[in-house]
Parts: sequence; structure tokens; C-alpha cells
Amino acid sequence: MPLSLLSSPLDVRPGAASRQQQLLARFKRAILGGQLPPGSRLPSTRSLCEQLQVARNTVLAVYEQLVAEGYAVADRQGTRVATLLAAPARLHAVSPASRTGHARPSRRVSTMQPTRDAGDRGLALTPGMPALNRFPLNAWLRAQERALKRAGPMALAYGDPLGEPVLREAIAQYLRVARGVRCEAGQVVVTEGSQGALSLCVRLFANPGERAWLEDPGYGGVRAAFHAGDMKIRSMPVDEEGILIAERAWRSPPRLIHVTPSHQYPTGAVLSLARRLALIARAREHGCWIIEDDYDSDFRHHGHPIPAMQGLVPDAPVLYVGTFSKTLFPGLRIGFLVLPSSVGEGAGRALSELLRGGHRLEQLALAEFMAGGQFARHLGRMKRLYRERQQALRAALQAQLPEFGISGGDSGLHLTLRLPPDCPDTAVSTAARAAGMNVGALSSFSAGPAQAGNNGLVIGYGNTSQEQYAALIRRLAGIVRRVQRDQSVAG
Repeated sequence: MPLSLLSSPLDVRPGAASRQQQLLARFKRAILGGQLPPGSRLPSTRSLCEQLQVARNTVLAVYEQLVAEGYAVADRQGTRVATLLAAPARLHAVSPASRTGHARPSRRVSTMQPTRDAGDRGLALTPGMPALNRFPLNAWLRAQERALKRAGPMALAYGDPLGEPVLREAIAQYLRVARGVRCEAGQVVVTEGSQGALSLCVRLFANPGERAWLEDPGYGGVRAAFHAGDMKIRSMPVDEEGILIAERAWRSPPRLIHVTPSHQYPTGAVLSLARRLALIARAREHGCWIIEDDYDSDFRHHGHPIPAMQGLVPDAPVLYVGTFSKTLFPGLRIGFLVLPSSVGEGAGRALSELLRGGHRLEQLALAEFMAGGQFARHLGRMKRLYRERQQALRAALQAQLPEFGISGGDSGLHLTLRLPPDCPDTAVSTAARAAGMNVGALSSFSAGPAQAGNNGLVIGYGNTSQEQYAALIRRLAGIVRRVQRDQSVAG
């Protein structure tokens, strides 16, 4: 018996683990470490009680737990250490193979680069972050109470894998009216945010090794979803009319094409009607699927929202993805995917296996929130607020940095400020973050080496009140000037 098991007193100080837990941990360490070899008998409960000054029930409970977990076996002669499959020495040995093999992630993981830091999202000027302090919390709590009262304890159970039927119906009705989407409730799948919808598109409609096209610069989340599906990714440039696909690219057509046509992320470009129709025609011709990511098009600041690409023609080869992260709040983690009616029952059967219904209370509460008119009212208030904030931010940028171009102001929650080549956006972004501003570097949204002209700042206005803009942009302008001077000196 290892001396430390018997001679070292148990810790009785306030806050220490219970004596039973301490003694159990000692035995486990001794068995796994080889100090107690297989077959060796453990001391009698009586003698161990006397040695460690603990109650006999404590030792009995420890021995019972050791037997239950497989560390020991008990018979008429007492309790002895069990014979383990792996020798303790092998469990603790670290071989060169384990250092290079077990610690190494999959190839798909190694290709992913971090694009955000959760700790930065509370900073001013964060792109894509809505005005959380304007969300009607009391109305949301009432919707939750009504949902819980209607569903009762079943609100805590598993739900429909495709999402709560009442919410799917509410989403379909909203999309038909507000976004011009051709859909019925049966085509809607509720997901874990838009990222869950993007990953689902890959799992349902693509195979490993098939090609995928994405916008450059573009949303990093879809890049991660394509990588996770082991797809071959090709970046397509973006100009003032959205994604630009060269004719020769269609010689090797993709399986999936991701676009943000109503408000390109992050440049703010709107995909022209001619390119939309051409893309749909080519996708049909080559058997491709278009993923239309309609992440924030509800907030259009001039005129009416641009209808969804999905509704342009009947049964378009479009997988429509949306989210409530911008219209309500990101922590809700509810997005949706609208499947084409042509997909059929096969996808439904697969989805029933791939997904597990959950978050029932949140889904039911959201359905109540929409049915009661609170969603429409909140959306109307936010449209007015974001229009005012966009105009105020634009004015502040024009006052402090008049020589730089601004794009992306017709919709959404951010503007893009174009910087000259002598002012690296990554240097400005890093310095701004240290100064309390979470502006994004435009070049960081590129899938590979940044395309020419993708040097700028992505500046959010959803989460920052307009009263702060003058001081913030004055500080940001000072950082831009300093980076330019440093680059001039270094050059």
C-alpha cells in the first residue's frame, strides 16, 4: 500500500473537497499510476478508518464507488485492484507519435483562420451587431410566458426536427410578404442561426471534394462551412454590381455558390438584376445550388427592400438562408433555411435524422412574438433608428475623412470605408480595437490573398448611438493619419 494513501492526512480546511472525494481520488491516482498493481488487496475498511480518522461509512462508500467504476473488484476475501486492459505505464507514456498525431487536428480544421473575437463584440462600431438596448424585453418575456402557458411542460421536450410548425408557418408568411420568397411552411427548416443553415446546405447538397464558390471579400462563416464539408473553394471577386463570375469559370462549375445579393457582405453592393437572372440560368444549366444568404436585407434605408433572388422565377435552384440575429438579437440563435419545393421527401427524411428538435420554448415564444405583432413593430422602430444612425455615421466620416470613399449605406448595419494602399486596414483595425472600436479590416474578409482594392474598414452602427459618432470617428481619423505617417516613414 503506497505510504501517501495512509500517512498523509485528509484536508479538512473549509472549502476542501469532502473526505470521501479526497480518498476516492487518492485510490484512483494510485491505481492508474501503478502504485497499486492489479490483484493487490485494499486494506480493510476498519484499519483504513483508524489510520485516516474517518467514518467507516466513508470508506465503504469509496470502495463501492471503486468497484462501480471498474477500478476494483470485491469478493468474499475483500476488495482488490482490478486488472486493467492498459498497463498504467502505457497510459502515462507520451510517445513521439502521440505528440505529432493525437494533438494534430484534421486538415479541414487547420485551414480555418479565426475571423472574430467574442470579447470584441461589446465594443463600439461592431459590424452586424443590432441595438440590443432597444429590444423590447418586456414584450419578449410576455411572449415566453404565453408560449409556456400554451405548451405546458411539453415546451421542455424535444420538438419537431424541422422546427416548431407554428414558427415555420409564421416565417413562411413573413417571407412571402416582406421578401417575396415563394414558399410554404413545409419548405422552412428552423436552424441554429444562419451558420446552422449554411452547414445544413453543405450536408444536404454537396459531397466532399466538390467545388464551391464564394464572394471575395465575403462572409467567413460560409468559408468555414465549406471547409468543414471538405469542399474545393474558389473565390469570386465582387464589384459594384455584386459577385462577378467570369465566363471561363463555368468550364468547371461548382456544386454550391454562396451569395449575399441584397446587401453584399461586407462591401454593401447589390447584385444587379441581370446578374441575378444570369446566375439562376447558369445554375440550372450546370446543376448548381445557389445559397442566398439574406442576413440583413430587412433594413433597407432608401425605398422598399429589394425582393429575394429566390422569388424571381418559379422553383429557382436557390437555398434561401435567413436569421433573426440582426432583426432581434444574436443570442436567440434562430435562423432558417427555405428548401426548394423540388427537393421532395428525401430531404425531409434526411433532416429528421440529421436534426434533433430543441429550443422549443424560444421557438414558440418567437412565434407568439410574431403573431402578436411585436416583431413587425420592433422591425419598424429599428428601420427608423438604423436609418438615422447610418446617416449620422456617414456625416461623421465625411467630416473627418472626406477623401475616402464610403459604400454599403443603402441597407444593413454597417458602412465600408475605402482606404488607400498606403494605409493598411489591418494596422488601423488593430489600433482601433485597442482604442475601444471594433471596426473590421476589409482585407480580412478575403478567402485568400486580398484582392486589389479590398483595403478598408467595415464600420458598424447598429450597436452604437449616434451621439458617440463625432468623438469616435475623430479618434478613428487620428489612427488612420498616424498609420499613414508610419507607413510613409517606413517606406
